[in-house]
Amino acid sequence: MEIKNILEWTLISECSIPQDVSKILISEETAIAAYKTFRDVAIFTNKRLIIKDIQGLTGTKVEVYSLPYSSILMWSTENAGLVDFNSEVELWTRMGTIKVKLKKGIDVRKFDTLLSNFILK
Repeated sequence: MEIKNILEWTLISECSIPQDVSKILISEETAIAAYKTFRDVAIFTNKRLIIKDIQGLTGTKVEVYSLPYSSILMWSTENAGLVDFNSEVELWTRMGTIKVKLKKGIDVRKFDTLLSNFILK
Protein backbone atom coordinates (compact mmCIF):
# COMPACT_ATOMS: atom_id res chain seq x y z
CA MET A 1 0.00 0.00 0.00
CA GLU A 2 1.44 3.35 -1.01
CA ILE A 3 0.78 6.35 1.20
CA LYS A 4 0.62 9.59 -0.74
CA ASN A 5 1.89 12.99 0.29
CA ILE A 6 -1.09 15.00 1.46
CA LEU A 7 0.83 18.21 2.12
CA GLU A 8 4.26 19.57 1.31
CA TRP A 9 6.08 22.73 2.47
CA THR A 10 9.53 24.20 2.03
CA LEU A 11 10.85 26.08 5.05
CA ILE A 12 13.49 28.68 4.22
CA SER A 13 14.63 30.01 7.60
CA GLU A 14 13.91 30.17 11.30
CA CYS A 15 11.99 33.31 12.28
CA SER A 16 10.43 34.96 15.30
CA ILE A 17 7.12 33.54 16.53
CA PRO A 18 4.20 35.55 15.09
CA GLN A 19 2.32 37.54 17.75
CA ASP A 20 -1.11 36.54 16.44
CA VAL A 21 -0.52 32.81 17.02
CA SER A 22 -1.47 33.31 20.68
CA LYS A 23 -5.08 33.73 19.54
CA ILE A 24 -5.31 30.06 18.57
CA LEU A 25 -3.31 28.46 21.39
CA ILE A 26 -5.11 26.61 24.15
CA SER A 27 -4.30 26.92 27.84
CA GLU A 28 -0.99 25.27 28.72
CA GLU A 29 0.14 25.50 25.08
CA THR A 30 3.30 27.44 24.32
CA ALA A 31 4.87 28.40 21.00
CA ILE A 32 8.46 27.12 20.92
CA ALA A 33 9.89 27.89 17.45
CA ALA A 34 8.81 29.22 14.05
CA TYR A 35 10.03 28.79 10.48
CA LYS A 36 8.98 30.76 7.43
CA THR A 37 8.28 29.73 3.88
CA PHE A 38 7.96 32.30 1.12
CA ARG A 39 4.60 33.55 2.45
CA ASP A 40 3.63 31.09 5.18
CA VAL A 41 4.89 30.22 8.62
CA ALA A 42 5.22 26.94 10.56
CA ILE A 43 5.01 27.16 14.34
CA PHE A 44 6.05 24.44 16.75
CA THR A 45 4.18 24.47 20.03
CA ASN A 46 4.49 22.01 22.88
CA LYS A 47 1.29 20.29 21.60
CA ARG A 48 1.21 20.57 17.78
CA LEU A 49 2.67 21.87 14.57
CA ILE A 50 0.69 24.81 13.17
CA ILE A 51 1.05 25.93 9.55
CA LYS A 52 -0.39 29.29 8.56
CA ASP A 53 -0.96 29.14 4.79
CA ILE A 54 -1.40 32.71 3.51
CA GLN A 55 -3.43 32.77 0.29
CA GLY A 56 -4.57 35.18 -2.38
CA LEU A 57 -3.01 38.27 -3.87
CA THR A 58 -3.56 40.42 -0.78
CA GLY A 59 -2.72 37.75 1.79
CA THR A 60 -5.91 38.40 3.74
CA LYS A 61 -7.12 34.82 3.34
CA VAL A 62 -5.32 32.46 5.72
CA GLU A 63 -5.79 28.71 6.07
CA VAL A 64 -4.45 27.20 9.30
CA TYR A 65 -3.33 23.58 9.46
CA SER A 66 -3.00 22.04 12.90
CA LEU A 67 -1.12 18.75 13.29
CA PRO A 68 -1.27 17.39 16.85
CA TYR A 69 1.91 15.50 17.65
CA SER A 70 -0.24 12.59 18.85
CA SER A 71 -1.33 11.98 15.22
CA ILE A 72 2.24 11.48 13.97
CA LEU A 73 2.95 7.75 13.75
CA MET A 74 6.53 7.96 12.50
CA TRP A 75 8.96 10.49 11.04
CA SER A 76 12.23 10.58 9.19
CA THR A 77 14.85 13.26 8.71
CA GLU A 78 17.47 13.47 5.98
CA ASN A 79 20.32 15.94 6.00
CA ALA A 80 21.47 17.73 2.85
CA GLY A 81 24.24 16.22 0.77
CA LEU A 82 26.74 17.49 -1.75
CA VAL A 83 24.30 17.49 -4.67
CA ASP A 84 20.99 17.88 -2.81
CA PHE A 85 21.09 21.19 -0.92
CA ASN A 86 17.81 20.71 0.99
CA SER A 87 17.26 18.59 4.06
CA GLU A 88 13.94 16.77 4.32
CA VAL A 89 11.56 15.74 7.06
CA GLU A 90 8.75 13.31 6.39
CA LEU A 91 5.87 12.86 8.84
CA TRP A 92 3.64 9.78 8.59
CA THR A 93 0.07 10.19 9.83
CA ARG A 94 -3.06 8.06 9.50
CA MET A 95 -4.15 10.26 6.57
CA GLY A 96 -0.88 10.12 4.64
CA THR A 97 2.53 11.72 4.73
CA ILE A 98 3.54 15.33 5.10
CA LYS A 99 6.84 16.33 3.53
CA VAL A 100 8.79 19.31 4.81
CA LYS A 101 11.84 20.48 2.89
CA LEU A 102 14.39 22.54 4.80
CA LYS A 103 16.53 25.01 2.88
CA LYS A 104 20.26 25.23 3.48
CA GLY A 105 20.93 26.89 6.82
CA ILE A 106 18.12 25.24 8.78
CA ASP A 107 19.51 22.72 11.24
CA VAL A 108 17.69 19.46 10.47
CA ARG A 109 18.89 17.97 13.77
CA LYS A 110 17.26 20.82 15.73
CA PHE A 111 14.07 20.10 13.79
CA ASP A 112 14.45 16.38 14.66
CA THR A 113 14.98 17.23 18.34
CA LEU A 114 11.85 19.42 18.41
CA LEU A 115 9.81 16.53 17.03
CA SER A 116 11.39 14.00 19.41
CA ASN A 117 10.76 16.16 22.47
CA PHE A 118 7.06 16.44 21.78
CA ILE A 119 6.13 13.19 20.02
CA LEU A 120 7.91 10.87 22.43
CA LYS A 121 6.52 12.39 25.64
